[in-house]
Amino acid sequence: MSVESEKAAEVLRTVWQGTPGAMTEMDEECTPNKVCRNMKDVSYDGFAEEGVDMATAWKNKLAREGKLGSSSLGDLVLGQVD
Repeated sequence: MSVESEKAAEVLRTVWQGTPGAMTEMDEECTPNKVCRNMKDVSYDGFAEEGVDMATAWKNKLAREGKLGSSSLGDLVLGQVD
């Protein structure tokens, strides 16, 4: 494992353990942070066809992309291992 990977793993372990001050340390490591305020105008209007609810529209999209039957998030992202 590389030094950077080990540092990242240590940060995650700290966060998962709920160590006080971990979030402050992470914020200091990752600054400057810029908040994107443009997302307030983002919507899914027009994503679903007329008369189709959003859940059905997403399921149809995932089915078209061959992602509906994946058994895990890893399979979805990395593809299924044979």
